[in-house]
Amino acid sequence: MAKITIDNQDYEVKDNLTIFEACRQAGIILPALMYDDRLEPVASCELSVVEVEGEKELVNACTQIVSDGMRIQTQTERVKEARKKVLSSLLSAHPLDCEHCSTTTQCKLQIYCQEYEVTQPTETAKCKEYPLDERNPFYIINPNKCIACNLCVRVCNELQGVGALEMSEEGHVQRIITVECESCGNCIDICPVRAIIPRRFEEEYAQELAEQDKVQEVKEPRAVKTTCSYCGVGCQLELIVEQEKVVDVKPVKVPPNNGLLCVKGKFGHKYINHSSRLTTPLIKKDGKLVEATWEEAYELISKKFKEIKNKYGSAVFAGLSSAKITNEENFLFQKLVRTVFGTNNIDHCARL
Repeated sequence: MAKITIDNQDYEVKDNLTIFEACRQAGIILPALMYDDRLEPVASCELSVVEVEGEKELVNACTQIVSDGMRIQTQTERVKEARKKVLSSLLSAHPLDCEHCSTTTQCKLQIYCQEYEVTQPTETAKCKEYPLDERNPFYIINPNKCIACNLCVRVCNELQGVGALEMSEEGHVQRIITVECESCGNCIDICPVRAIIPRRFEEEYAQELAEQDKVQEVKEPRAVKTTCSYCGVGCQLELIVEQEKVVDVKPVKVPPNNGLLCVKGKFGHKYINHSSRLTTPLIKKDGKLVEATWEEAYELISKKFKEIKNKYGSAVFAGLSSAKITNEENFLFQKLVRTVFGTNNIDHCARL
């Protein structure tokens, strides 16, 4: 254990932690655009610089390991000015279209610029106009907003194990044509400046704004934590809800997925809001399906089940279970089939 001081407060932290990790354990979140705790720190945006007693130069908190007796200052005027210079430099090569950008609330660059009161770049903007990459059906790459943090390339290579992205000679992210992208969307969630965005932000944002104009009270988006229902892995995710509609999905950095999702978990949510989705049981009456209560539906199922069992016996029944429900629900279902139906004709879709 190492005894250190951060902003005049004493802490005891584990050995071999970076200053960034030690600060986070102390509840101090340093700004960073090129850091992810699942990846070995190899580069830095220089935003997470701090002052360390005895060091003439500012120290990079993302890569510097703590040592016993280290005294750290995270909010001195010198540190703040250094961070402002970094932000101004990034703005000089970044499109200044924040007012019209559909992802402003999720752009770390804009959030940090607001925090440090940086509104204009220190030098004339030197933005280039690269064409958008719209080849993928689920996301769009905007190379003009890329800050070359390399996080998307690394998550694709090191965590997802696909390697479908690379940094171009011009210094922006691009697709590797010879590698098939799995469309998992993990590059979207790790990008700090939203240079890679889901298609809904471009195609549906204007429509959503128009709909919000008709609503007197626009509620802030909220995140609802839940378990992905597409398979039995149990990935943890957050549903992003706006105006009582699910508009996006974010992975959660907890087991078993540790902040990763597949294409189904990330993008397969539009059925939730679909107009054809059934929200109540339907019972056929006079040859037509009509809405019914759950009590009516259960009563009909029970009636038909008893009629069939009395006439043909238990052997005519079978149950097919699903990986899309929990282990506990699967246990209850097989118990229902074996004890109530009275048959061992029970199988599971995973065997397919």
